[in-house]
Amino acid sequence: MRTDQHDDNELSRQVQPFEITIAPDVLDDLHQRLDRTRWIDETGDDDWTHGLSVSYMRQLADYWRHEFDWRAQEAAMNRFAQFRTRIDGRDVHFIHERGRGPAPMPIILSHGFPDSFLRFAKIIPMLADPARYGADEADAFDVVVPSLPGYGFSDRPVKDGMLFHTGNLWHRLMARELGLGRFAAHGGDWGSFITEVMARDHADSVVGIHLTDVPFYHAFQKPDDPSDDEKKYLAAIDKFGQTQGAYALIQGAQPQALSLGLNDSPVGLAAWIIEKWRRWSDCDGDVESVFSKDELLSNVMIYWATATIDSSFGPYFDVAHAGAGTWIKQKLKQWSGSSDVPAAFAMFPKDLSTPPREWAERFFNVQRWTEMPRGGHFAALEEPDLLVNDIREFFRPLREGWTEPASGRTSRPRATRATKVT
Repeated sequence: MRTDQHDDNELSRQVQPFEITIAPDVLDDLHQRLDRTRWIDETGDDDWTHGLSVSYMRQLADYWRHEFDWRAQEAAMNRFAQFRTRIDGRDVHFIHERGRGPAPMPIILSHGFPDSFLRFAKIIPMLADPARYGADEADAFDVVVPSLPGYGFSDRPVKDGMLFHTGNLWHRLMARELGLGRFAAHGGDWGSFITEVMARDHADSVVGIHLTDVPFYHAFQKPDDPSDDEKKYLAAIDKFGQTQGAYALIQGAQPQALSLGLNDSPVGLAAWIIEKWRRWSDCDGDVESVFSKDELLSNVMIYWATATIDSSFGPYFDVAHAGAGTWIKQKLKQWSGSSDVPAAFAMFPKDLSTPPREWAERFFNVQRWTEMPRGGHFAALEEPDLLVNDIREFFRPLREGWTEPASGRTSRPRATRATKVT
Protein backbone atom coordinates (compact mmCIF):
# COMPACT_ATOMS: atom_id res chain seq x y z
CA MET A 1 0.00 0.00 0.00
CA ARG A 2 1.54 3.29 -1.02
CA THR A 3 1.48 5.79 1.82
CA ASP A 4 4.12 8.42 1.03
CA GLN A 5 3.59 11.59 -0.96
CA HIS A 6 6.31 11.20 -3.62
CA ASP A 7 5.00 11.46 -7.14
CA ASP A 8 6.19 9.10 -9.88
CA ASN A 9 8.45 11.70 -11.48
CA GLU A 10 10.31 12.26 -8.23
CA LEU A 11 10.68 8.52 -7.71
CA SER A 12 12.03 8.18 -11.24
CA ARG A 13 14.75 10.71 -10.50
CA GLN A 14 15.78 8.96 -7.31
CA VAL A 15 15.71 5.39 -8.61
CA GLN A 16 17.88 4.83 -11.67
CA PRO A 17 17.93 1.78 -13.95
CA PHE A 18 21.04 -0.35 -13.63
CA GLU A 19 22.76 -2.84 -15.88
CA ILE A 20 25.60 -5.18 -14.96
CA THR A 21 28.45 -4.75 -17.41
CA ILE A 22 31.88 -5.88 -16.27
CA ALA A 23 34.69 -4.20 -18.21
CA PRO A 24 36.69 -6.44 -20.58
CA ASP A 25 39.98 -5.66 -18.83
CA VAL A 26 38.56 -7.11 -15.58
CA LEU A 27 37.91 -10.39 -17.39
CA ASP A 28 41.32 -10.31 -19.08
CA ASP A 29 42.98 -9.81 -15.70
CA LEU A 30 40.95 -12.68 -14.25
CA HIS A 31 42.12 -15.04 -16.99
CA GLN A 32 45.74 -14.05 -16.47
CA ARG A 33 45.48 -14.68 -12.74
CA LEU A 34 43.84 -18.06 -13.31
CA ASP A 35 46.68 -18.99 -15.65
CA ARG A 36 49.24 -18.02 -12.99
CA THR A 37 47.65 -19.80 -10.03
CA ARG A 38 50.24 -21.22 -7.63
CA TRP A 39 48.71 -24.54 -6.63
CA ILE A 40 49.31 -26.40 -3.39
CA ASP A 41 49.78 -30.14 -3.08
CA GLU A 42 46.88 -32.29 -2.01
CA THR A 43 47.03 -33.29 1.67
CA GLY A 44 45.36 -36.51 2.67
CA ASP A 45 42.86 -38.42 0.56
CA ASP A 46 41.32 -35.62 -1.52
CA ASP A 47 38.09 -35.86 0.47
CA TRP A 48 37.83 -32.25 1.76
CA THR A 49 39.03 -33.42 5.20
CA HIS A 50 41.57 -30.62 5.24
CA GLY A 51 38.97 -28.06 4.14
CA LEU A 52 39.51 -28.33 0.41
CA SER A 53 39.83 -30.74 -2.48
CA VAL A 54 42.68 -29.42 -4.57
CA SER A 55 41.81 -31.67 -7.49
CA TYR A 56 38.22 -30.37 -7.53
CA MET A 57 39.41 -26.78 -7.46
CA ARG A 58 41.80 -27.51 -10.33
CA GLN A 59 38.91 -28.84 -12.39
CA LEU A 60 36.70 -25.89 -11.49
CA ALA A 61 39.43 -23.38 -12.26
CA ASP A 62 40.01 -24.98 -15.64
CA TYR A 63 36.29 -24.68 -16.40
CA TRP A 64 36.32 -21.08 -15.17
CA ARG A 65 39.21 -20.22 -17.44
CA HIS A 66 38.18 -22.03 -20.61
CA GLU A 67 34.42 -22.72 -20.59
CA PHE A 68 32.62 -20.39 -18.20
CA ASP A 69 30.74 -17.72 -20.16
CA TRP A 70 30.43 -14.65 -17.95
CA ARG A 71 28.68 -12.64 -20.65
CA ALA A 72 25.92 -15.25 -20.84
CA GLN A 73 25.51 -15.16 -17.06
CA GLU A 74 25.59 -11.36 -17.13
CA ALA A 75 22.82 -11.32 -19.74
CA ALA A 76 20.71 -13.65 -17.59
CA MET A 77 21.11 -11.32 -14.59
CA ASN A 78 20.20 -8.32 -16.70
CA ARG A 79 16.87 -9.89 -17.58
CA PHE A 80 15.83 -8.88 -14.09
CA ALA A 81 14.69 -5.29 -13.64
CA GLN A 82 17.63 -3.80 -11.75
CA PHE A 83 18.09 -0.38 -10.22
CA ARG A 84 20.27 1.67 -7.93
CA THR A 85 19.19 4.47 -5.64
CA ARG A 86 21.16 6.79 -3.41
CA ILE A 87 20.35 6.67 0.28
CA ASP A 88 22.37 8.63 2.84
CA GLY A 89 25.03 9.31 0.25
CA ARG A 90 25.59 5.69 -0.75
CA ASP A 91 24.21 3.69 -3.69
CA VAL A 92 22.05 0.64 -3.05
CA HIS A 93 21.60 -1.92 -5.81
CA PHE A 94 18.35 -3.87 -6.03
CA ILE A 95 16.10 -5.92 -8.26
CA HIS A 96 12.45 -4.91 -8.49
CA GLU A 97 10.32 -7.40 -10.40
CA ARG A 98 6.67 -6.40 -10.62
CA GLY A 99 4.08 -9.00 -9.70
CA ARG A 100 1.62 -10.34 -12.25
CA GLY A 101 -1.68 -10.72 -10.49
CA PRO A 102 -4.71 -8.76 -9.27
CA ALA A 103 -3.02 -7.24 -6.19
CA PRO A 104 0.65 -8.20 -5.80
CA MET A 105 1.96 -7.80 -2.27
CA PRO A 106 5.42 -6.19 -2.02
CA ILE A 107 8.09 -8.42 -0.49
CA ILE A 108 11.75 -7.70 0.20
CA LEU A 109 14.20 -10.63 0.15
CA SER A 110 17.50 -10.31 2.02
CA HIS A 111 20.52 -12.53 1.35
CA GLY A 112 23.59 -13.27 3.47
CA PHE A 113 27.14 -14.61 3.21
CA PRO A 114 28.76 -16.10 1.17
CA ASP A 115 26.12 -15.44 -1.45
CA SER A 116 24.53 -12.46 -3.17
CA PHE A 117 21.27 -11.35 -4.73
CA LEU A 118 21.71 -14.45 -6.92
CA ARG A 119 20.57 -16.54 -3.95
CA PHE A 120 17.04 -15.64 -5.07
CA ALA A 121 17.45 -15.96 -8.86
CA LYS A 122 15.17 -19.01 -9.07
CA ILE A 123 12.39 -17.81 -6.78
CA ILE A 124 12.05 -14.21 -8.00
CA PRO A 125 9.99 -15.18 -11.09
CA MET A 126 8.07 -17.80 -9.11
CA LEU A 127 6.97 -15.22 -6.56
CA ALA A 128 6.27 -12.48 -9.11
CA ASP A 129 4.34 -14.59 -11.63
CA PRO A 130 2.79 -17.59 -9.85
CA ALA A 131 0.35 -18.38 -12.66
CA ARG A 132 3.27 -19.08 -14.98
CA TYR A 133 4.30 -21.86 -12.58
CA GLY A 134 0.84 -23.35 -12.19
CA ALA A 135 -0.04 -21.51 -8.97
CA ASP A 136 -2.76 -18.99 -8.10
CA GLU A 137 -2.15 -15.51 -9.54
CA ALA A 138 -3.65 -14.10 -6.33
CA ASP A 139 -0.41 -15.11 -4.61
CA ALA A 140 1.69 -12.72 -6.72
CA PHE A 141 4.33 -10.51 -5.09
CA ASP A 142 6.16 -7.37 -6.14
CA VAL A 143 9.66 -8.68 -5.47
CA VAL A 144 12.47 -6.42 -4.25
CA VAL A 145 15.92 -7.95 -3.77
CA PRO A 146 18.66 -5.56 -2.61
CA SER A 147 22.36 -6.28 -2.39
CA LEU A 148 23.55 -5.82 1.19
CA PRO A 149 25.79 -2.79 1.78
CA GLY A 150 29.30 -3.79 0.79
CA TYR A 151 28.10 -6.72 -1.29
CA GLY A 152 28.22 -6.80 -5.07
CA PHE A 153 26.88 -3.63 -6.66
CA SER A 154 25.85 -1.81 -3.47
CA ASP A 155 28.34 0.71 -2.13
CA ARG A 156 30.49 -0.13 0.86
CA PRO A 157 29.47 1.31 4.24
CA VAL A 158 31.42 4.39 5.26
CA LYS A 159 31.75 3.22 8.88
CA ASP A 160 31.46 0.10 11.00
CA GLY A 161 28.16 -1.04 12.49
CA MET A 162 26.11 -0.94 9.29
CA LEU A 163 24.54 -4.34 9.99
CA PHE A 164 22.46 -2.85 12.78
CA HIS A 165 21.17 -0.09 10.50
CA THR A 166 20.43 -2.08 7.35
CA GLY A 167 16.85 -2.74 8.47
CA ASN A 168 16.27 1.01 8.51
CA LEU A 169 17.91 1.25 5.09
CA TRP A 170 15.58 -1.42 3.70
CA HIS A 171 12.54 0.32 5.21
CA ARG A 172 13.55 3.56 3.56
CA LEU A 173 14.09 1.77 0.25
CA MET A 174 10.63 0.23 0.36
CA ALA A 175 8.58 3.01 1.95
CA ARG A 176 10.24 6.15 0.61
CA GLU A 177 12.16 5.27 -2.54
CA LEU A 178 9.60 2.80 -3.93
CA GLY A 179 6.48 4.11 -2.22
CA LEU A 180 5.55 0.74 -0.72
CA GLY A 181 4.22 1.61 2.71
CA ARG A 182 3.40 -1.93 3.85
CA PHE A 183 5.26 -5.01 2.74
CA ALA A 184 6.31 -8.56 3.52
CA ALA A 185 9.88 -9.66 4.19
CA HIS A 186 11.95 -12.82 3.89
CA GLY A 187 15.57 -13.52 4.75
CA GLY A 188 18.23 -16.07 5.52
CA ASP A 189 21.66 -15.89 7.14
CA TRP A 190 22.44 -12.17 7.67
CA GLY A 191 19.16 -11.58 5.85
CA SER A 192 17.23 -13.10 8.76
CA PHE A 193 19.04 -10.79 11.22
CA ILE A 194 18.24 -7.75 9.08
CA THR A 195 14.63 -8.83 8.59
CA GLU A 196 14.12 -9.34 12.32
CA VAL A 197 15.54 -5.93 13.20
CA MET A 198 13.51 -4.24 10.47
CA ALA A 199 10.31 -5.83 11.76
CA ARG A 200 11.01 -4.63 15.28
CA ASP A 201 11.91 -1.10 14.24
CA HIS A 202 9.12 -0.73 11.67
CA ALA A 203 6.36 -3.04 12.87
CA ASP A 204 3.66 -0.82 11.34
CA SER A 205 5.13 -1.33 7.89
CA VAL A 206 6.00 -5.03 7.95
CA VAL A 207 3.02 -7.31 7.28
CA GLY A 208 4.93 -10.42 8.29
CA ILE A 209 8.36 -12.01 8.16
CA HIS A 210 9.44 -15.36 6.78
CA LEU A 211 12.85 -16.71 7.81
CA THR A 212 14.95 -19.81 7.18
CA ASP A 213 16.82 -19.58 10.49
CA VAL A 214 16.67 -18.04 13.94
CA PRO A 215 19.40 -15.37 13.96
CA PHE A 216 22.35 -16.93 15.77
CA TYR A 217 23.04 -13.97 18.06
CA HIS A 218 20.12 -15.04 20.23
CA ALA A 219 22.32 -17.90 21.45
CA PHE A 220 24.78 -15.42 22.98
CA GLN A 221 22.70 -15.25 26.17
CA LYS A 222 21.46 -18.67 27.16
CA PRO A 223 18.13 -18.76 29.05
CA ASP A 224 17.86 -20.00 32.62
CA ASP A 225 15.05 -22.42 31.75
CA PRO A 226 15.94 -24.17 28.46
CA SER A 227 13.91 -27.19 27.41
CA ASP A 228 15.66 -30.45 26.58
CA ASP A 229 15.41 -29.67 22.87
CA GLU A 230 16.80 -26.19 23.44
CA LYS A 231 19.71 -27.65 25.40
CA LYS A 232 20.53 -29.92 22.46
CA TYR A 233 20.31 -27.00 20.06
CA LEU A 234 22.55 -24.76 22.17
CA ALA A 235 25.07 -27.58 22.55
CA ALA A 236 25.06 -28.00 18.77
CA ILE A 237 25.69 -24.26 18.37
CA ASP A 238 28.68 -24.51 20.70
CA LYS A 239 30.01 -27.51 18.79
CA PHE A 240 29.60 -25.71 15.48
CA GLY A 241 31.58 -22.79 16.82
CA GLN A 242 34.39 -25.08 17.92
CA THR A 243 34.57 -27.28 14.82
CA GLN A 244 33.33 -25.10 11.94
CA GLY A 245 33.20 -21.54 13.20
CA ALA A 246 36.80 -20.50 12.51
CA TYR A 247 35.73 -18.68 9.32
CA ALA A 248 33.40 -16.42 11.32
CA LEU A 249 36.00 -15.71 13.99
CA ILE A 250 38.66 -14.57 11.55
CA GLN A 251 36.17 -12.64 9.39
CA GLY A 252 35.03 -10.83 12.52
CA ALA A 253 38.34 -10.36 14.30
CA GLN A 254 40.93 -10.01 11.52
CA PRO A 255 39.02 -9.51 8.26
CA GLN A 256 41.70 -7.72 6.28
CA ALA A 257 44.36 -10.28 7.18
CA LEU A 258 42.23 -12.72 5.19
CA SER A 259 40.57 -10.56 2.57
CA LEU A 260 43.76 -9.11 1.10
CA GLY A 261 44.79 -12.52 -0.19
CA LEU A 262 41.29 -13.50 -1.32
CA ASN A 263 40.91 -10.22 -3.19
CA ASP A 264 44.16 -10.96 -5.06
CA SER A 265 43.59 -14.61 -6.00
CA PRO A 266 40.48 -15.75 -7.88
CA VAL A 267 41.11 -19.40 -7.02
CA GLY A 268 41.66 -18.52 -3.37
CA LEU A 269 38.42 -16.55 -3.34
CA ALA A 270 36.49 -19.35 -5.02
CA ALA A 271 37.89 -21.93 -2.62
CA TRP A 272 36.88 -19.86 0.44
CA ILE A 273 33.34 -19.39 -0.85
CA ILE A 274 32.60 -22.73 -2.49
CA GLU A 275 33.85 -24.75 0.48
CA LYS A 276 30.94 -23.25 2.41
CA TRP A 277 28.43 -23.89 -0.36
CA ARG A 278 29.46 -27.54 -0.26
CA ARG A 279 29.48 -27.86 3.54
CA TRP A 280 26.25 -25.96 4.15
CA SER A 281 24.08 -27.48 1.42
CA ASP A 282 22.18 -30.75 1.25
CA CYS A 283 24.56 -32.26 -1.29
CA ASP A 284 26.07 -35.29 0.48
CA GLY A 285 29.53 -33.98 -0.28
CA ASP A 286 28.96 -33.48 -4.02
CA VAL A 287 28.36 -29.76 -4.43
CA GLU A 288 27.57 -30.09 -8.13
CA SER A 289 24.69 -32.45 -7.38
CA VAL A 290 22.87 -29.32 -6.14
CA PHE A 291 24.52 -26.38 -7.90
CA SER A 292 25.93 -26.16 -11.40
CA LYS A 293 29.43 -24.88 -12.05
CA ASP A 294 27.87 -21.80 -13.63
CA GLU A 295 25.81 -21.08 -10.51
CA LEU A 296 28.82 -21.46 -8.24
CA LEU A 297 31.10 -19.34 -10.38
CA SER A 298 28.52 -16.63 -11.09
CA ASN A 299 28.20 -16.04 -7.36
CA VAL A 300 31.99 -15.96 -6.97
CA MET A 301 32.21 -13.54 -9.89
CA ILE A 302 29.95 -11.07 -8.11
CA TYR A 303 32.56 -10.88 -5.35
CA TRP A 304 35.55 -10.94 -7.71
CA ALA A 305 34.39 -8.37 -10.27
CA THR A 306 33.32 -5.88 -7.59
CA ALA A 307 36.26 -6.55 -5.23
CA THR A 308 33.86 -6.78 -2.29
CA ILE A 309 35.07 -9.80 -0.34
CA ASP A 310 36.59 -7.48 2.28
CA SER A 311 33.46 -5.37 2.73
CA SER A 312 31.31 -8.52 2.76
CA PHE A 313 33.01 -9.40 6.05
CA GLY A 314 31.53 -6.23 7.56
CA PRO A 315 28.58 -7.90 9.33
CA TYR A 316 30.94 -10.32 11.09
CA PHE A 317 33.11 -7.44 12.27
CA ASP A 318 30.03 -5.50 13.38
CA VAL A 319 28.77 -8.36 15.55
CA ALA A 320 32.23 -9.16 16.94
CA HIS A 321 32.80 -5.55 17.97
CA ALA A 322 29.30 -4.54 19.05
CA GLY A 323 29.34 -3.14 22.57
CA ALA A 324 27.04 -4.01 25.41
CA GLY A 325 24.90 -0.99 24.62
CA THR A 326 24.08 -2.33 21.18
CA TRP A 327 22.89 -5.68 22.52
CA ILE A 328 20.94 -4.08 25.35
CA LYS A 329 19.16 -1.94 22.79
CA GLN A 330 18.23 -5.02 20.78
CA LYS A 331 16.92 -6.74 23.90
CA LEU A 332 14.86 -3.70 24.88
CA LYS A 333 13.20 -3.73 21.48
CA GLN A 334 12.16 -7.31 22.07
CA TRP A 335 10.82 -6.57 25.54
CA SER A 336 8.94 -3.50 24.31
CA GLY A 337 6.71 -5.74 22.23
CA SER A 338 8.06 -4.86 18.83
CA SER A 339 8.46 -8.56 18.08
CA ASP A 340 4.70 -8.95 17.56
CA VAL A 341 4.94 -9.02 13.74
CA PRO A 342 3.67 -12.42 12.51
CA ALA A 343 6.61 -14.71 11.77
CA ALA A 344 7.08 -17.96 9.88
CA PHE A 345 10.06 -20.29 9.79
CA ALA A 346 11.02 -22.76 7.08
CA MET A 347 13.64 -25.03 8.61
CA PHE A 348 15.81 -26.96 6.18
CA PRO A 349 17.56 -29.99 7.72
CA LYS A 350 21.09 -29.39 6.39
CA ASP A 351 21.26 -25.73 7.36
CA LEU A 352 23.93 -24.58 9.79
CA SER A 353 21.61 -25.12 12.74
CA THR A 354 18.14 -26.54 13.35
CA PRO A 355 16.58 -24.94 16.43
CA PRO A 356 13.34 -26.20 17.97
CA ARG A 357 10.18 -24.15 17.65
CA GLU A 358 10.17 -23.19 21.33
CA TRP A 359 13.50 -21.44 20.82
CA ALA A 360 12.07 -19.25 18.06
CA GLU A 361 8.99 -18.52 20.16
CA ARG A 362 11.17 -16.84 22.77
CA PHE A 363 11.88 -14.04 20.30
CA PHE A 364 9.19 -14.12 17.60
CA ASN A 365 5.44 -14.24 17.16
CA VAL A 366 5.62 -17.63 15.43
CA GLN A 367 2.51 -18.29 13.34
CA ARG A 368 3.93 -20.98 11.06
CA TRP A 369 6.69 -23.54 11.52
CA THR A 370 7.66 -25.86 8.68
CA GLU A 371 10.29 -28.58 8.94
CA MET A 372 11.35 -29.30 5.40
CA PRO A 373 12.20 -32.80 4.15
CA ARG A 374 15.43 -31.73 2.47
CA GLY A 375 17.55 -28.70 1.68
CA GLY A 376 20.26 -26.65 3.31
CA HIS A 377 21.51 -23.13 3.87
CA PHE A 378 20.91 -21.89 0.33
CA ALA A 379 17.31 -23.08 0.21
CA ALA A 380 16.15 -20.59 -2.42
CA LEU A 381 18.55 -22.19 -4.91
CA GLU A 382 18.46 -25.74 -3.55
CA GLU A 383 14.72 -26.22 -3.03
CA PRO A 384 12.94 -23.27 -4.64
CA ASP A 385 9.56 -25.02 -4.89
CA LEU A 386 9.49 -25.92 -1.20
CA LEU A 387 10.49 -22.43 -0.14
CA VAL A 388 8.14 -20.56 -2.47
CA ASN A 389 5.15 -22.68 -1.49
CA ASP A 390 5.85 -21.97 2.17
CA ILE A 391 6.14 -18.23 1.56
CA ARG A 392 2.89 -18.20 -0.42
CA GLU A 393 0.97 -20.15 2.21
CA PHE A 394 2.19 -18.03 5.10
CA PHE A 395 1.35 -14.69 3.52
CA ARG A 396 -1.95 -15.77 1.93
CA PRO A 397 -4.11 -15.08 5.04
CA LEU A 398 -2.11 -11.92 5.79
CA ARG A 399 -3.21 -10.47 2.45
CA GLU A 400 -6.71 -10.01 3.88
CA GLY A 401 -5.42 -7.10 5.94
CA TRP A 402 -3.33 -5.67 3.13
CA THR A 403 -4.55 -4.07 -0.08
CA GLU A 404 -2.90 -1.94 -2.71
CA PRO A 405 -5.15 0.45 -4.61
CA ALA A 406 -4.66 0.21 -8.35
CA SER A 407 -4.09 3.96 -8.52
CA GLY A 408 -1.36 3.76 -5.91
CA ARG A 409 1.14 1.65 -7.83
CA THR A 410 4.48 3.29 -8.41
CA SER A 411 5.60 3.39 -12.00
CA ARG A 412 8.90 1.74 -12.77
CA PRO A 413 11.50 4.33 -13.79
CA ARG A 414 11.98 4.55 -17.51
CA ALA A 415 15.14 2.83 -18.67
CA THR A 416 16.49 5.86 -20.43
CA ARG A 417 20.07 5.38 -19.29
CA ALA A 418 21.45 2.38 -17.48
CA THR A 419 24.23 2.61 -14.93
CA LYS A 420 27.07 0.28 -15.83
CA VAL A 421 29.82 -1.16 -13.71
CA THR A 422 33.26 -0.91 -15.22
